[in-house]
Amino acid sequence: MSVPTRLKQETTSTPAKWTRLAIWIAVIVVAMAVMVFLAKWARGMEPVQQFLVAYPGHSELPEGAPVGLPAWLGWQHFLNAFFIVLIIRSGWQVRTTARPQAYWTRKNSGLIKTKSKPTKISMELWFHLSLDVLWMANGLIFMALLFVTGGWMRIVPTSWDIFPNALSTAVQYASLNWPTENGWINYNALQVLSYFAIVFIAAPLAIITGVRMSPIWPKGNAKLDKAYPMELARKLHFPVMIFFVAFVIMHVAMVLSTGVLRNMNHMFAARDDAGWLGFGVFALAVAVTVIIWFLAKPIFLRPIASLMGKVSK
Repeated sequence: MSVPTRLKQETTSTPAKWTRLAIWIAVIVVAMAVMVFLAKWARGMEPVQQFLVAYPGHSELPEGAPVGLPAWLGWQHFLNAFFIVLIIRSGWQVRTTARPQAYWTRKNSGLIKTKSKPTKISMELWFHLSLDVLWMANGLIFMALLFVTGGWMRIVPTSWDIFPNALSTAVQYASLNWPTENGWINYNALQVLSYFAIVFIAAPLAIITGVRMSPIWPKGNAKLDKAYPMELARKLHFPVMIFFVAFVIMHVAMVLSTGVLRNMNHMFAARDDAGWLGFGVFALAVAVTVIIWFLAKPIFLRPIASLMGKVSK
């Protein structure tokens, strides 16, 4: 294909892309408007009002559940957000980079020795896998602290009424008459289900599918490959990433729209007030993440990667 022809096709397709985007935005806006209208209409019905009274939107916590958010959860919030953002970025680069600028090969020495030749992988994949390891290590610390301190009782459903309460919360949100936020003591049912899904379902799925797609998966083992096909891991890994992205967007939106200063203090300062300390810590965390985001390029990653293996073009 000649250059003029290709440029002509790209120019022609650009308006079509913007048109499709505009259509999707219009569809989403209309769907949200219809949802709000239906929720407000439903809240005017007596059975729905009785349902909202019976199920206000949160389940009672088990006896002995901790009150408040500990300091360790603050730095866990930062580390989890930091790693997830960079993992999503590096994962997208792995998926879309056609010609990597550099490659990395593990040193077949020290604690890790194999008979087979070490696999050469792109610098983007090396960065993605390195972040995965750090994120998993941080996750193990998080899980240990969660169960040792009893914090698991705040994000693990312990009663079946979590589901009608989640429906109640959804109706309240959709009708724009939001439930009272009291995350310092008890999350609402939708929050509990969301946090449970991200910690105990999405994170393990990301790990087990990522391991299957990574170079550490045993090569040439027909039984293992048949029991857990690569195609299955690929089909699951990308939707899990989309779920993480959707969760982050929704989580940030709700934090900003339901009392940003108090929420920031809950998340980053272990305080239940509307001061500016938590917001300041959050701003610093965002700055650090943005700086690393822009520095995560082969020219800066090569010196670090070379400490763990051989870097080549």
